[in-house]
Amino acid sequence: MAEIVLENVTRRFGDLTALDGLSFSIEAGEIFGLVGPDGAGKTTCLRLLCGLLAPDEGRAFVLGKDVGAKPEAIKPEIGYMSQRFGLYDDLTVAENIAFYAELYEVPRAEYRQRMERLLTFSGLAPFMNRHFRNLSGGMKQKVGLSCALIHTPRILFLDEPTNGVDPVSRRDFWKLLYELNRDKVTIVVATTYLDEADRCHRLALLDHGQARAVMTPLELRGLSPHSLYRLKVSDRREALRRLGERADVAHPNIHGPAVHFGLKEGADPEQVAEALTKAGLTVLDLRPAAPSLEDAYLALLSQENGETPA
Repeated sequence: MAEIVLENVTRRFGDLTALDGLSFSIEAGEIFGLVGPDGAGKTTCLRLLCGLLAPDEGRAFVLGKDVGAKPEAIKPEIGYMSQRFGLYDDLTVAENIAFYAELYEVPRAEYRQRMERLLTFSGLAPFMNRHFRNLSGGMKQKVGLSCALIHTPRILFLDEPTNGVDPVSRRDFWKLLYELNRDKVTIVVATTYLDEADRCHRLALLDHGQARAVMTPLELRGLSPHSLYRLKVSDRREALRRLGERADVAHPNIHGPAVHFGLKEGADPEQVAEALTKAGLTVLDLRPAAPSLEDAYLALLSQENGETPA
């Protein structure tokens, strides 16, 4: 059953169209990713679904309620963690959570028990009396998550929650999200990290305010129209430049220690390797590769922009 539905939602800021006819739904119990580069419309979409913005056109429903017409009706049922912490450096971990419990009007008889559970759940119990300003980035994210959960929401909205956080803290944060999801919390997360998008049940790929695709990560991988290759070479950036100049190569990109690129139909990978060698590069390894989420995403955007044939 869909808990969130967007119907042709458009939102403008002056001459800028931040959301352009968005239409998709999110099922109960999903971890749903809003994925795209900066400026794609992810934050605007989240803020609209939280009732902080109203659509200029179209309608959005959360738990059956029209968020444009009655934004206050959904707020007891949702939690929202924005990009910037709305927390206080001079308060302790426990005091920040207690403050949010007051904002959400959680009964005093209940919030202490909930806070203890959240502190244990997040691993913050040993730090409950530490001031927020003295926490690491990963711990601050966990405090923000605890504040968003203190009133036990049915839906949790997260806006780039691990931006700037170290890899270990990102992994731990996602473990917490999986635990919440097992408790039937629907999670909508905006992210620019495609490795995090791969953890979601489904994705909406946003670009210039439009949803280019709404599908599972596995389905997205199947969209790449070209044979994909993985290249290890002496100079990745020079190889990337050279590959970008070739008409038979599609959407080359640096992928970890290697370069991924697509070959159009009829192209010969050996000819590509020979051309790189003649350009003074040492080809260490060249082999077919399974498409990553990044490869598929770049291929999809290039198709939408008319840069490569489908």
